[in-house]
Amino acid sequence: MPELDDLPCQELVELVTAYLDDELDAETQTRFEQHIAHCSGCANYLQQFRQTISLLGSLGVERLSVHGLSNIRRAFRDWAS
Repeated sequence: MPELDDLPCQELVELVTAYLDDELDAETQTRFEQHIAHCSGCANYLQQFRQTISLLGSLGVERLSVHGLSNIRRAFRDWAS
């Protein structure tokens, strides 16, 4: 069983979009979810990310081009690192 230290907070932040897009392999997803269960800071970060996605969805993000959506995701990844 992986320990909390097995997935540092910084690495979790880098994996948030892949997690939300269901793109993590099973082991990494398990490590991610175990970390979230024990780290309130990262759990809050994930919740804020979900809220941002929800708000963007209410603004008509579905009309964004694939390139535009990719740019937004890249901006979040760059901001988080």
